[in-house]
Parts: sequence; C-alpha cells; structure tokens
Amino acid sequence: MLPSEKFLAAFHGNDEAPRTLVERAYLGLRHDIVCGALAPGERLRVEHLKDRYDVGAGTLREALSLLLSDALVTAEGQRGFRVTPISLADLEDVTNTRVLLETEALRLSIRHGDAAWELGLVAAFDRLSAAERTPESLRSGEWEHANRGFHEALIAGHGSPWSRYLLGILYRHAERYRYIAVRVAAASEAGPPRDVHREHEDLYRAAIGRQEARAALALEAHVRNTCEVLKKAGLGDM
Repeated sequence: MLPSEKFLAAFHGNDEAPRTLVERAYLGLRHDIVCGALAPGERLRVEHLKDRYDVGAGTLREALSLLLSDALVTAEGQRGFRVTPISLADLEDVTNTRVLLETEALRLSIRHGDAAWELGLVAAFDRLSAAERTPESLRSGEWEHANRGFHEALIAGHGSPWSRYLLGILYRHAERYRYIAVRVAAASEAGPPRDVHREHEDLYRAAIGRQEARAALALEAHVRNTCEVLKKAGLGDM
C-alpha cells in the first residue's frame, strides 16, 4: 500500500520538527547519508550510532528499517546494515528513471495545473533564486531545501501520490550524487562553472509559460547535467 499523505509529509521534505524519536533518528541518518557524512558502503553499527543520534538501539533499528525502503541502506542478514554504495551505473539508472517519471509528471502538471499551482511555482522559484544569490545557503542546506521545493512545485499540478512518493526517493538518491558533484566542481579548474541558476530559470519560464515540450526538455537536460559532471570526473575511480 502507498504510504499515507501524513507519512509523505513527514519523510519527504516537510518543514515540521520530527514528532517521534524514530522520525528524528530517520531524518538524521538520512541527512548524513545523503550529504556523505556517512560514507557509501560504511557499516552502520547500532552500538555506535545510538549515541550519535541520542536514541535507543531499538529506535535506531526502526529508523534503519525505514531507510531500507528508501534504498539508502542495505541489510546484511544478521550482520546489520550498511550505507548503500554509489557507482556510475547506479547514477545513470537513477538519472534515467528520474527523467522518465519527472518529465511526464511535469507535462501533466503543466496540462492540469490551476492558478494555485502557478502561484506555488512562482513562490518556489523566488525562494530558490534568493538562495542561489547567497553563497552561505549551500553550506547551510537552505539551497538544497529550496531546490527540492522548486522541483516539488513543478509537478504539484499532477495530483499523483505514487509519483510524489517515487520521485521523493529518486530525488534523495540524486541528491547524494549532487553533493559529490559540488565537491568535484569546487576542486576542478577545468572549464567554466555550471550555471545552475540559468538552468532553473529556463525551466521555470517554460513551465510557467505552459510550454510543455520545452519545459520537459529543459528538465531532462537539468537532471542529466549532474550525471555528466561525474562521468567526466570519473566517478568509478573516486
């Protein structure tokens, strides 16, 4: 059964404080996996992590079980859990699947979105643009939050809970690779930096102008850019 809207709100990008210890541990673990504080392939030892997240062993195991459904951790039978590894093949699969689902959701959102959808998209783009003008926003997580909100606003006119749930999972996996891409770009001296704001602006203008085909192409190019950056950097060798 698809998780309820309450579950989606709690675990896929809402601003409210966690309501339970399991939720708090889940969100903390998820954040640390996505940003790389817990490294790909790292063994997740309950006896160590329960102190880090200030919860009991049982609560931590429940949180890790939730992360299994997000495919951010893997289970090793009776030997516990590990952070899901990364690879170029996985990145390409995440990218292709996300493009397939998100571009179709965007097309349907543009086709059926009402005035409330337009207002939400304008507000989300304004928040993202403000974050992109502030260098500190990337370090604080403000930009990532605004970026997620913008992508959610783009498809909000397509009222499919399944699309929202599946794209939420794919977004988290793409986010893992985006953190790596940011570090790669910061360390690289080859070529001009990627103009992410321009990508977002092109996508926004096409969507708000109800240019369905143009918006879908802009979204696909935007999503694929992270994959291209890491392929050029040799992700498999990192």
